[in-house]
Amino acid sequence: MFELLQNSIVALYNSHPIIQFCIDLSLLFIAIIVLLLIYLKNLRNRLRLKGRIEATYQKKYESDLIEYLYAGNEDDTNITVQQQKIVVYLKKCAENRLKRKLIIATFLKLKNEISGETADAIQNLYYQTGLINSATSKLKSKKWDSVARAIRELTQFEIKEAHDAIILLVNHPRKEVRNEIQKYLVKLFRFDGLKFLNVLENPLSAWDQIQLLEILNKFTNLEIPEMNNWLQSKNNSVISFTLKLAKIYNQFGVKDEVIALFNHPNIDIRIEAIEVVTHLGIYEATAILKEDYFTRTLEEQIAFFKMMEDMAMPEDIPFIKEHIQHENFFIRISVMKILNLIIVDEDNTFRINTITPDYSIDNDLTIAS
Repeated sequence: MFELLQNSIVALYNSHPIIQFCIDLSLLFIAIIVLLLIYLKNLRNRLRLKGRIEATYQKKYESDLIEYLYAGNEDDTNITVQQQKIVVYLKKCAENRLKRKLIIATFLKLKNEISGETADAIQNLYYQTGLINSATSKLKSKKWDSVARAIRELTQFEIKEAHDAIILLVNHPRKEVRNEIQKYLVKLFRFDGLKFLNVLENPLSAWDQIQLLEILNKFTNLEIPEMNNWLQSKNNSVISFTLKLAKIYNQFGVKDEVIALFNHPNIDIRIEAIEVVTHLGIYEATAILKEDYFTRTLEEQIAFFKMMEDMAMPEDIPFIKEHIQHENFFIRISVMKILNLIIVDEDNTFRINTITPDYSIDNDLTIAS
């Protein structure tokens, strides 16, 4: 048997070099696969062990937290001896990175399920255990992901004291950090938090604007600040976002600033401004847009006639009739809608048609399109 094996090895070494190379390569792959299987098995064992350790610690922290909440005296604002022991224990555990992560997760889990005095007690415990110091210290980190996680944590625990340190990072080079900062400011300070728009230099993306509007929509009885400065910003995204705010919250007080945007260098902002005056019903904007109508882009002209569908007056009929054969299909449609709403009687008087108009299109107009 040994002689057969020896002869096989000799035969392999005397074989063609390509065959030898393939055999060596196969042996190398087999060795790599064996090593990977051993590594994956050890990794799985370590993850299982880590999971059991985390579950054990989390269960312990949940028990300590519940004990802390029920160990207090209702008539005394000072913490009891038992509560102090728990604070000292959690503070010591928080020095370890993994344990600190589990403590924070435990706090947030219970905080999100309750409200009132119990939630306030958890927030106070967050202060007492020194977790707030750990989070605020990360705001100076050079790692953007550490900064973003710290701001998210401060937002979840509603730590308003970190405002001054966080607002300094509002123009952070990383978008992820800026996004967390904006959510922190608006969630905790409502409209007052939007003051960061005064100093924002980076673009406010459409998704960022949607998120901020969604957060504001959750609150009621908000005291809306003045938006005039934001509409004069050099940051186009700030102007766009402010126009949305003016439209949603019906801010008639900014009509002069909105009308001034008709001459803004950016066409998208000019069109948004037209849409806002339409929503707010600012009729004096009609005459302004009619004066320089022919110098405006086609997109603005379309937006103007869409505005006239809601704001056209009988004295606008001659101007509207001039465009009944306009080369643009959408403008012709708007003209037909307006003329169907405002009817000229035989005695040259105007009246508003209160009957729902039938927006049928003339055959000539259809062919022309």
